[in-house]
Parts: sequence; C-alpha cells; structure tokens
Amino acid sequence: MPRDTSIKSVLIIGSGPIVIGQACEFDYSGTQASRSLMEEGIEVSLINSNPATIMTDPMTADHIYLLPLNVDSLRQILTERKIDAVLATMGGQTALNLAIEAGKQGLWKEFGVKLIGVDLEAIDLAENRESFKAHVKSIGLHVAPSFIANSFLEGKDASQKIGFPLVIRPSYTLGGTGGGFVMEEKDFDEALRRGLNASPTHEVLVEKAVLGWKEFELELLRDANDNVVIICTVENLDPMGIHTGDSITVAPAMTLSDRAYQEMRNQAIKLMRSLGNFAGGCNVQFALDPETENLICIEINPRVSRSSALASKATGYPIAKIAAKLAIGYHLDELKNQITKTTSAYFEPTLDYVIVKMPRWNFEKFYGSDHVLGLQMKSVGEVMAIGRTFLEALQKACQSQENNRAGLGADKKEWIRTEDILSRLEKVSDDRIYRVKDALRLGVPLKSVHKLTKIDPWFLQQIKTLVQLENQFMAYNVPEDIPEAFMRELKVSGYSDAQLAWLMRVEEIDIEKYRKKIGVTRTYKMVDTCAAEFEAQTPYFYSTFDSENESIVSDKKKIIVLGSGPNRIGQGIEFDYCCVHGIMAIKEAGYESIMINCNPETVSTDFDIADKLYFEPIYWEHLKEILELEKPEGVIVQLGGQTALKLAETLEKNGYKIIGSDFEAMDLAEDRGRFSDLLKELDIPYPRYGASDDVEETIKIANEVSYPVLVRPSYVLGGQRMRIVINDEELERHVLSIFKHMPNNKVLIDQFLERAKEAEVDAIYDGDELMIMGIMEHIEPAGIHSGDSSAMLPTYSLSEKAVETMKLYTAKLAKALNIRGLINIQFAIKDDNVFVIEANPRASRTTPFIAKAYQVPFLKIATHIMMGTKKLKDFDVEKKLEGYAIKVPVFSFDKFPNVDKQLGPEMKSTGEKIHFIKDLNDPFFRKLDKERSMYLSR
Repeated sequence: MPRDTSIKSVLIIGSGPIVIGQACEFDYSGTQASRSLMEEGIEVSLINSNPATIMTDPMTADHIYLLPLNVDSLRQILTERKIDAVLATMGGQTALNLAIEAGKQGLWKEFGVKLIGVDLEAIDLAENRESFKAHVKSIGLHVAPSFIANSFLEGKDASQKIGFPLVIRPSYTLGGTGGGFVMEEKDFDEALRRGLNASPTHEVLVEKAVLGWKEFELELLRDANDNVVIICTVENLDPMGIHTGDSITVAPAMTLSDRAYQEMRNQAIKLMRSLGNFAGGCNVQFALDPETENLICIEINPRVSRSSALASKATGYPIAKIAAKLAIGYHLDELKNQITKTTSAYFEPTLDYVIVKMPRWNFEKFYGSDHVLGLQMKSVGEVMAIGRTFLEALQKACQSQENNRAGLGADKKEWIRTEDILSRLEKVSDDRIYRVKDALRLGVPLKSVHKLTKIDPWFLQQIKTLVQLENQFMAYNVPEDIPEAFMRELKVSGYSDAQLAWLMRVEEIDIEKYRKKIGVTRTYKMVDTCAAEFEAQTPYFYSTFDSENESIVSDKKKIIVLGSGPNRIGQGIEFDYCCVHGIMAIKEAGYESIMINCNPETVSTDFDIADKLYFEPIYWEHLKEILELEKPEGVIVQLGGQTALKLAETLEKNGYKIIGSDFEAMDLAEDRGRFSDLLKELDIPYPRYGASDDVEETIKIANEVSYPVLVRPSYVLGGQRMRIVINDEELERHVLSIFKHMPNNKVLIDQFLERAKEAEVDAIYDGDELMIMGIMEHIEPAGIHSGDSSAMLPTYSLSEKAVETMKLYTAKLAKALNIRGLINIQFAIKDDNVFVIEANPRASRTTPFIAKAYQVPFLKIATHIMMGTKKLKDFDVEKKLEGYAIKVPVFSFDKFPNVDKQLGPEMKSTGEKIHFIKDLNDPFFRKLDKERSMYLSR
C-alpha cells in the first residue's frame, strides 16, 4: 500500500553524544532516515545534542533542535510544532529509552503523536529481559537458562540455581554496560552489584554462560504487510563471551552449514514477525553450539543497530533509508533498489566479496584499565575492509586500523616468546588476532590454538595459510626472483608491499616497482548489492587484484578528500562532518568529488554522498594506486584530522598537489623549533620550549625551561602521551616511555603556564582576508586538554584587550604560514598576557561546534577557499547566536571502573554535547564556572 498520508510531519530522536557502545553509526542512520522522509515531502524535525554530527546540520532536516535529550525538550518541540509521528528507532538505545520514558509520562498521548517503526510494547518486549525470555519460549525458540533479578538476594538465588560460569546482563543499557561473565562464585557479588546499578530499572538477567559457542547477527527489514528480508548475516570471528562491538566480524558468514543457516533465517524471521506492530530495521543475535548446531537466541534489537551501518556498507543496501520509508507505511515491494534503480527493494543482497570489520581500541587513554575483552564493549571505533577473499579483507582491515601495522604480522611487531603468546590467546585483548598468527608462526598446533581461543578452525586454517605463504616466500632472495603467479597470490592474500619488503629485507619501493613491472596492480570492483546479476551504476568501489577494472575514470576534473579513518579519542565524528561539507563544496565548484575512507559508521562513506567512493584503508600503498588511476587535480588533507595530515609529506614528495595550505605550512606549524622561531620573528609571545630525540638532552632542556614542563611527542592527536612533569625522575621515565612506543618521534618540552586561562580561535584565511569563525574560552584552566575542557562561545571572562590580541596574532600567523583554508590556534592567557601554545593548519575538533552555534556553513566556505574557487569577500556571513553556546565533553569512564579519571593534557573524552544559555546567571554555567574555580585553587 502507498505511504500513510496522514503523516505530514515527523520528529526523529537522535542518539546524543558519542560514548563507547553508541557511536557515529547513529549519525549515519539518522541522517539517512531524515533524507528519506524529506524525499516524501514530509516535514522533518530532529532533536539531538551532538554538535559534531551531519545529523544536526541544517541541510539534514527542516528543523534542527540542539537540545538535551529529555522529556522536557520533547515537550518544547511538540508545543512549538504540529508533529504527527515520532521515529525513535534511528537513535540507538538513547532514543528508545527516551521514547519509553515519554510514553510512560503520557506525552505522546497528550499531543496525539504516534510512534512509527515500532510501538512501545515491542520495545519493552525486546528490552525487558524477563519478557523477552518468556516470549522467545512461547514461539518455540530457545534461550539460555536464566533468571531475572531485581535485588541482590534474587541474584544470589539465581546463581545457585544456574551454577558457574554465568553471565550478568543488565536491562535497558547500551554497549553491554554493567554486564560480564562470572567464572567463579568469589567474583559474583561485586559483578551483581555493578549490573544492578548499571540498569535504569535495577534489573539484571542472570544467565548460563555458553562460552565457546559461535555468535552470529542477522540484519533484517520488515514491512507492515509482514514481508521480511534478511539483508546480511554477520559472523563473529571471536566466539561467545566477547561483546559483538569488540569482536572481529565477517560477512557473509563463513562457517555456517546450509542447514544451520536456513534454521537461523527461519528463527530470525519468526522472531521478528512475532514482535507485533513493527515496520523497519531489526537486528537479531544468535549463539550456535559448534558441536550440535543447536541455536539459542541472545537478543533482538527492534531498531537500527550498530551493525546496521556495517551491514549497509557491506552490502550497499541503505537499511536506514528503507526502514524510514517502511515506518510511514510503504511495503518492501513498492520501493526500488537504490543501487540498481530497476529492481525491487524486496530482495536479499548478494555478496561476491568478503568484508571484515575490526574494532579500534584506545586503552592507552585509560590508564589502569583492564584490557581483557568481555561482555562490556570497550572499543571506541571500527574499520571495515573489503576483499575478494577473507585473507585479503582481514589484512586490509589491519592496515586500516592506524596502529602502525602493515598487515597481519610480517611487519617487525611480532611476538617471539611462546609463553607470552599463549597467555594472550587465553586472556582476550585487543591484539589477540595478531597473537594467533604469532602462535601459528612459532609452530603451536592449530588444535591447541583452537582450544585456547575457541575460534572456529576454518578461520585458524586461513591464518595458518599466511604462515605457509611466508615460509614459501623466504625461498626468494630478491624481488626479481618472485614468479608473477606467486606475487599475485600474495597480493590477493592481502600482503602489503611493506610486509613483503620486511620479510625479504629490502626496501618497500623495490617490491612496488617489481610487481608493477610484471603487471600485478590493483583493479577496482563495484559494490552493487547483486553480484553483477543486474546492471548497477553505484559509484562505490573496493580494490583487489582482478583482471577487470570496474571503476571507469571520467574526463572531469577531480578532487580527492582523505577521510579520518576509524573513530578514536582525539579524532572522532567531527572530522567526518568536515569531510561531508568538503565534498558538497567540491560538487558546487563543478569538480568530481572522490572520497577515500574505511569507517563504516560514517555519513561520508554513504554511497550517494561523493561522486565516487573508494572504501579503502587510509594507507599510502592503497592511496597511491587510486591517485595513479584517477589523476586528480589535488588532494584535500585539511578535513580528515591527523590521519590525512600525516600523509601530506608523502603526497608532496610524490608530486601530488595538496589543495589548500601546503605541506610546508603544516610542517612549520608542527615543528616546534621552527614554529617557535617564527613566533619570535613575528614578536608573538610563547612558552619557553625545546625539542629532542635524546633523554639526557631532554632533561637538560627541561631544567633550562624550568619545571613544571609539558612533555609530548611530535605529530600526534588528542594529546597522546602528553604529560605535565615536575622533576627529572618523572621526566626521564615518561620520555623513555615515549621513545619505546614512538621511536621515530621527537619529544617536545614546553614551559607549563600555571593558573593560566586557555582559549582557541578557529579561522579561515584566503591569502588576503581573515575570517574569525569563533573565539572560545575554556572553562577549565590551561593544563586540561582542549577536548576534555568545557568551552564557551563567545568568551565570557577574557578582557577585550586579550581577545583583540588573539585576533591580531591569528592574522599574523595565518599570513606567515601562508594558510589557504582553515587554521586553529590555541592560546594561554596569564595576567592578561597572551601566549600562543600551538597552531593547527586544518579543521579542528571544534569547527563543527562553532558552525552549529553560529548556524554558518564554515566548512563549505573553507573548502572553496582551499580550492581557490571563491574568496572570503564572496560570502555574506551572518552569525546567529543569542547568548552563549557551551561545548561539554562526555566521557565513557563507566566502561573502565578502575581507570584514572583525573583530567590532564591527554584527551580522554569520547564525545561532546552542546548547551545554550542566555546569560551567565544560568545555573548550568554557574556549576561549570565553580568547577574552574576549584581547579585553579588546587
């Protein structure tokens, strides 16, 4: 049937700030849903408190509400606007919980608003552990033996009935918060208390542990006519016991028998159809006994989930876009496949490739944290890689992680002590997949590795194949000895040139030149949802080593945008926002826009954002072959954070034009010695400093500068390994740690200005004019990383003289650095004297916040300046802000109970939210200002 014409306006609830367990995948789904509804002529209002998202950009919806996600905010919107329906399935657990709370308070009924996509009863059925267990049993499916506990006594009783090991799963939480395995009775009491406290309803499920079983996820869509399609079946490489967000996952499923696959499909469809009023996307998780292939249902999420974004990018099927249309009444057979444009959306995608998702962790930011993985999610981001084989996709995923790995091993970082490796296999940590390879390389039997890890033998045999290929490779002494067929086999197995060079002890360029000479080069295949069964025009490609290239190069002038790779602390969703706006400006200027990125959670990797999308690692070998194919006018690196910026020198050395500020400007800003010399020349004050690659020299500099000093490695993001130290002993210990983990980096030593205020300026420079986007004053004092500090826009306590001085210094630096585009400068202000701390000639973490606060598309303006297609005088900018906007950092310390929560120069926050106040008497601000006073008094 056609869509429900009574729905003329819809409110979409977003997911709020990024936290572990709920990241930018919901920016992607919310943005896609909004665009889908607007296509139908529906007026879309959207509420979210996260300023770093495309979802909260004015172009995404008719009305954007940057408000706290609470019932009062919903009431404000419903009072201001005539809303017919609310869509709460695109904002993760946060949106669902808010919809439930609003329903309990009678808000929807009071304003005559209906929930679309899913009703409250279906949400409660899926989220309430006891109800879900009873429901699954009632339809003839199976769950693990379990009991609900709402008190400590009930939990203890349940553990006696089930026995150990067991699992604790709190109700209504995200990312497995508060959950975990309990192997022995002595650990149960503490785990139970943690679970009960984590649940907003003080309820946990105490469940028998099915350790070692295999875990699978199915992504489904259902319409109001009870039609169901399965979009993707995802297999967890890691067995049950590790949160799916922390597990390496593979699609399509690799180790399922046909009988088990069909049974899993049937059960998932039966479960989804039993949910009642439901039309949209759904995620179902199963555990499978590897011995008997018996299935138990773990959970069902009646909403677009973390895996929905992955499944969309893996298949090319826009799940959120179709789910939004199903929510307003369409049936699957009435909608078109967005890729082929000719076939129906009522089909199941076919994959003629393999995808591997690999999580990205940031344990180094959480000192004292437990690195062992379990039911509670700890990763901060993820990458996805596509290849013709599992091994190709797996090694590309390793290259995408940005942890200085060239692939799965064979890159100078292997472990060699068998005892350490076996211990790591048993205690699952972020590097277990590398230790599996090390174990097999050292001759540990495959059966022993399987016994310790419970990873399916098929995956282990695949990894062992790499060991065998490397042993075979060792027979060759120089690249010219390698037969063409074997070189091709190595590359199809995912090996980078750097890995082969390391194994042969030659230079990477030697491998590259030889393989290209013998014709072993990348070709690009299309992600088309149908394995080329139907003609498709999607501009979505991945690389492999096939004979046919499907990426047809146009004769248009092109500009490439380098994405920011996986989310991590210090570089998150805000840079994806920047990239999307850059792509829009490139299109406006008449160029073909090309996006390169490997993050499946993002809007920038949606198939219809750029003119062409290469889903590839931000890794030089992959990037270089795309550049050789496309021959762009240039590459934009200012928008992708430190990830893209670090490739600027390589791009320049290889003759590729950097659009906007050149490498010289970037290097001058990053080289502390040269930058300080420039500041001196410009008569701009700066803290005393020094730079060194030697421990003794570092101590000498620190004593000349005088303690306390700020110590940090060069070329890092998020204040990585930055510390304030107060004596020689502390300094020596920390510098040795930097050299151990970052042997190629210099150490920078700066005088620390105690009790100083901190502020930052974001600006655009076109060579003639300077546009100050915003001047923010940090509420915490200098010494707290800017990403962890609340910040006010505009300033609230700095003198007019200090503000004017910052503007003057910004203009001087922008001109001296020859900036074209964006620059962010951080200042310390002490006794009204202004010091420059650092300058970043790129988009900053705060750029989206300023753009949202003032309602100005600064990123599009900046991209035009970079390209030289417009000057600042061509833009009529009107800033709209009544009162003040406050950027408030958000942390995920709840995932790491024993971690050091003390804030300092190294960033720890995972996200941010925006809060507006009319004046400085606002209670919200007074609380933050009081906290600053406490910091200053310490």
